[in-house]
Amino acid sequence: MSLVLKSLEDGILTLTIHRPEALNALNRNVIDALSAALEAAQDNPEVRVIVLTGAGEKAFVAGADIKEFADFDQAQGEDLARRGQRDLFDRVEQSRKPVVAAVNGFALGGGLELALAAHVRVASTNARMGLPEVSLGVIPGYGGTQRLAQIVGKGKALEMVLTAGMIDAETALACGLVNQVVDQEILLETAQAMAGKIAKNAPTALAAALDSVLAGYGRDGFGVEIQRFGQCFTTDDFKEGTTAFLEKRKPQFPGS
Repeated sequence: MSLVLKSLEDGILTLTIHRPEALNALNRNVIDALSAALEAAQDNPEVRVIVLTGAGEKAFVAGADIKEFADFDQAQGEDLARRGQRDLFDRVEQSRKPVVAAVNGFALGGGLELALAAHVRVASTNARMGLPEVSLGVIPGYGGTQRLAQIVGKGKALEMVLTAGMIDAETALACGLVNQVVDQEILLETAQAMAGKIAKNAPTALAAALDSVLAGYGRDGFGVEIQRFGQCFTTDDFKEGTTAFLEKRKPQFPGS
């Protein structure tokens, strides 16, 4: 069964992450499949706008698949972040076709980072968003430390990252993390309607607008994030955090 379902109608390509048994968690295969679909869309003249969502009502993407990297060392950690950013998250953000994320249910860790890389975000009323990585002894490694601050401001971003907490859809709307909140039943319809409005405009102008806005944000911070993400893999805190997660218990960090 395909990990990414594709539907093209009226110039709108809808990509649905389809791994419901794992709440659409990102693993290498999902990243590769999404990357390939996004790359193909760039050269398809029939695609005007891309809508990105997750299968089911429970999760957009519940996070990265921790089992894939729980035993990584620093070099492997840096490579994980670097490849993920290059192959998927930067590819979403740098898409010449506008990307609208329809955020249904949980968007945590890599899932929120994926939504952050999109150009516009529409959330369902049951959406819950957060970056819980520090509770595992690591930091966001797919651009989250950079894009979240760019979108909601440094103070709110630091609150979310440092507490590892979740916020609901209305809070996300209030801080500018999402552009619109609607009932779950009309989420995809609303996202596609927004995509339809975008699709009516000149493709060359849309691409130029995206490029111009993104030019205002430097890239140095992403490199620092990759390095610091990798360094987390050398710590006892990371070993305890990931082990506790996989054993379904609370981590015992020093002083906690």
